Amino acid sequence: MEVKVITGDIVSTKADAIVVNLFEGVKRPGGATGAVDKALDGAITKLIEQGEIKGKLNEINIIHSLGKTPARIVAVAGLGKQADFTLDKIRALTAEFCRSLRKLNCRRIATIVHGGGVGGIDPEASSQAITEGSLLGLYRFRKHITKEPENHDIAETLIVERDAAKLKVLEQGCKKGQIIAEATNLARDLINEPANYMTPSDMAKTAKGLAKTYSLGLTILDREQMEKEGMGALLGVAQGSRQPPKLIVLTYKGDKKSSDTIGFVGKGITFDSGGISIKPSENMAEMKGDMAGAATVMAALIAIAQLKSKVNITAVVAATENLPGGNALKPGDILKAINGKTIEVVNTDAEGRLTLADALGYAIKQGVSQLVDLATLTGACHIALGDICSGIFGNSQELIDKIIKSGAEAGERLWQLPMYEEYKEKNKSNVADIKNSGGRWGGAITAAQFLSEFVGDKPWVHIDIAGTAQTEKENGYTVKGATGVGVRTLVNFALAQAK
Repeated sequence: MEVKVITGDIVSTKADAIVVNLFEGVKRPGGATGAVDKALDGAITKLIEQGEIKGKLNEINIIHSLGKTPARIVAVAGLGKQADFTLDKIRALTAEFCRSLRKLNCRRIATIVHGGGVGGIDPEASSQAITEGSLLGLYRFRKHITKEPENHDIAETLIVERDAAKLKVLEQGCKKGQIIAEATNLARDLINEPANYMTPSDMAKTAKGLAKTYSLGLTILDREQMEKEGMGALLGVAQGSRQPPKLIVLTYKGDKKSSDTIGFVGKGITFDSGGISIKPSENMAEMKGDMAGAATVMAALIAIAQLKSKVNITAVVAATENLPGGNALKPGDILKAINGKTIEVVNTDAEGRLTLADALGYAIKQGVSQLVDLATLTGACHIALGDICSGIFGNSQELIDKIIKSGAEAGERLWQLPMYEEYKEKNKSNVADIKNSGGRWGGAITAAQFLSEFVGDKPWVHIDIAGTAQTEKENGYTVKGATGVGVRTLVNFALAQAK
């Protein structure tokens, strides 16, 4: 779908549908909504008086113009209470009215800039939010469905502004929103792919394509090269699968004058059966998405490259399957990671932290100055925080605060969990330097403490997206399936670092 900004009058815009808005409690619409109301002979005001239009948040009221406007449909979108209005609500609202209009077979829709004027929202930011909301909210993964959809996708969304002087800033917001939303949708595509279409080799092939398209540096390490690097933890997880593991390294150099480099590390388990410590069969199909962290860092990097952010980033993805087999890792085995630490494997289903141990260690060997890793790491984090927010951990409060702020700007919520030394004690092993599971209690924290063993004194943040990487229902700009959570947070962080 194409999103673009035009100057003009929303009333006379030629489209299948036009969208105006209303704050909750407003009895007499003004501005663009008032102009459309006048063209409709006061239909909006009458519906307000009758209690049909209330302006409640995400309430979408459809009015058929019956030839009174060039558009056959007028949608009145509820903004909710003015005091509570935010940019993220613009994203969600846009997604809601776009899906409502798609169901009515609208192919071309036009909307005003929501939140401007009395809403007090910056026009550029609103334009970005509208663009993100429309592209994210209309996302569908239909690659493997042969039947045609009941409703065709919207082909074009127009953001209509009367003041030509605002056109440039609105276009800037629209362009930025499109880049970020399309990157998020790329992450969703990768995560939604079944494991037989997204093997470690497929992930490496995807990285090659992205590197070529967006002029990124690329290194792919195969098993022999990983052995030379001493990546015994990653290779231990990989030994149960016939699919060869890949360590994928993408680099972006946006500030050649600086030696500082941010490290993005993503968990890339393309399918997780649990290994010998096998998972229950129920819902195991969802484990195709255990590479969401990897998809996130790859997608974020291409958005950052397109936005030409003045930062340097090295993204490291450790990609493998975790399967049982005659050669699979066994409970009780001991592995040696890239930094020389030995690990007793007490649970082969705690495999993501093993692959991340070597990925984090490799990123440090590449000279990164700070690290952010994302992973669908623990069911414990999902239990603790549900699917509302991701867990965040780290050894640098300054870096944690920056990431939380970047997430808040994107509407991606993060909640900090403690990293007390006592939790580290739970990972102690009697036969190796450390064991790969501290047990059931505080599992998200002990997993983070495990990762901390492989970052040294580098500023580091770990984001556990186990509960937020997938969703079972449609809500705002998230749709059923992969959410792409983390992409917009990482992009906002990189842009803030550049400033």
